[in-house]
Amino acid sequence: MARLDLRCKAEIPVRVQVGNGGRGVDLEVRTRDIGLNGICLYPAFNAKENQKIRLRASFDGLGECEIEGKILRVADDGIAVKFLNHSRDSKWLIWNYLKRHIHSGKECLYCHNIITNGEDGRCEHCGMIINFDEEDFLLTYEEELLSRWKAFLDEAIEVFLARMEALKEEYTTLEPEIILKRIDSSITDFLEKAEIVETNVSDKSLLKNLRYHVLRKTEPVFSQSYCFTRARTWPQGQQGDYKTLECAYRKMPLSEGLGYYLDYYILHCRLGEAIRNRIKILSNLLENELLQRQNPRILNIACGSCRELYNLTPQILSSGARITCIDSDEDALSYAFSRLELTGSIKRVTFKKYNALRMFDHELNLIHVGMQDVIYSVGLFDYLETDFLIKLFNALYRLLNPGGRLIAAFKDASRYRHTMFHWLVDWDGFKQRTEEDFRYIIHESGIPDDRVSMLRDSTGAIIFYLIDRE
Repeated sequence: MARLDLRCKAEIPVRVQVGNGGRGVDLEVRTRDIGLNGICLYPAFNAKENQKIRLRASFDGLGECEIEGKILRVADDGIAVKFLNHSRDSKWLIWNYLKRHIHSGKECLYCHNIITNGEDGRCEHCGMIINFDEEDFLLTYEEELLSRWKAFLDEAIEVFLARMEALKEEYTTLEPEIILKRIDSSITDFLEKAEIVETNVSDKSLLKNLRYHVLRKTEPVFSQSYCFTRARTWPQGQQGDYKTLECAYRKMPLSEGLGYYLDYYILHCRLGEAIRNRIKILSNLLENELLQRQNPRILNIACGSCRELYNLTPQILSSGARITCIDSDEDALSYAFSRLELTGSIKRVTFKKYNALRMFDHELNLIHVGMQDVIYSVGLFDYLETDFLIKLFNALYRLLNPGGRLIAAFKDASRYRHTMFHWLVDWDGFKQRTEEDFRYIIHESGIPDDRVSMLRDSTGAIIFYLIDRE
């Protein structure tokens, strides 16, 4: 496949911020070349692949651009960076710069073959548009990218569908281990193609379009699976709803035929295992808090089914705890109430329909929930934007009584394969963050570094931060 990113040689000073939370380095480097989707920087600096950085540069009087990037490759002669969260303004700014510095010549700027005619405004070899003076070139170029990447994915989808259809015809004669290996091989091979797209496409709207294209085309396979279908359609109206998580906790396939094995596959993926570990770790942490405190006030934010409380009735009753569980989903609150009512701990638990997104305001928090000894949430923080999360953490820390503890769990994007959740189900709401990002959020929220400890689950994909108030 020909290179689709339009690039030119360029030497532009660039300010780069590497690292977060006051621990990073701000330095100046130069570009070796620049394109609509990425940039090459030199000299090389201390960085690692997949690390996020921020870049700031001015373009020949056209304006200044600040954009986030992810490092793709680190070499002695330079660092390749893919743009992230490309805004319309930043893309147009870079395009206007490129227009001044690229020239239609005998060599195609995409495939580097010699152009002998190009009369229709396209390269005769790769077929890409070479009429860069066209008024609507950028729009035409984006349409061409969408078409080309769809064709690239369609080839991979065709192979995937054929392999899964063959498996459907013969799975009844195979051992379960063989069936699951073939499902894993088919999905892994397709996701490798999807990762190529993600590496080369920086435009969020284009990626979203391509992902929905894949969801639609693979529907004949995944509609056989209850678990895959639920994580594609979200019948509760929101991603990560309590019913979906309850399916993960129970780890029981609910489909028949080949769908049974597709259920089994997603339920036993690395992140599925991590989610089950997360609820067990949380239950253990809460048990320790209940054993060490008398009459504690505990706040459970975005409580969902409250599964972590099911086996803690003796500790809840003996400690005299008052637990407030809030969620914006009334169905989740009703379900949690019915389950805890069976355990006998319900008299110590209050349920409240409340939007956690309002909890960035300390004064409102005092009115609606009051000061707390333990505050916790699992899952919610992964879905919130960084700037808002910093404000929320600040407010929750202030809501702790002296000696109180905030328990926060995050998914570490470096420890699981996110592409399955972005391409084969519609579960892209949780942010792709790493330990460096979490530390930045906590630091910027004003929480002292020495009040923070952490632990991971056995998969490494879940990090718990234990934040203690002095």
